[in-house]
Amino acid sequence: MELISERFPYWMTAILVVVGLYGMIGKRNLLKKLIGMNIFQSAIILFFIAGGIREGASVPIFFGGGHGGHGHADPADFVNPLPHVLMLTAIVVSVAITGVALSFLVRSHRRFGTRDETELLKRMDEKS
Repeated sequence: MELISERFPYWMTAILVVVGLYGMIGKRNLLKKLIGMNIFQSAIILFFIAGGIREGASVPIFFGGGHGGHGHADPADFVNPLPHVLMLTAIVVSVAITGVALSFLVRSHRRFGTRDETELLKRMDEKS
């Protein structure tokens, strides 16, 4: 039980990856595929955020005043902010991809009248 509680974010990441992959691969409805993709992206973001956690560490903020300073701090005492910053960018990209995909989905549904992947491909072949 201790193994599960110690690695909880990684277990949740694995569960979300499986759910997201199932949604993207196992469903025929394009909206469900998009939701699966968003779940998968959230799992990857959670993985990177969980990897950036360090017990007992603090944020790397300089509190010294002036040129006298307080000497050099040990980098092991701080959390690396890079994974968090990169995941902010990943969230923005994810929202943009979702918006564009939803607009394509609405457009194709208006034109072909379906969100089913196989039916959509059939109707696209018929129109061309």
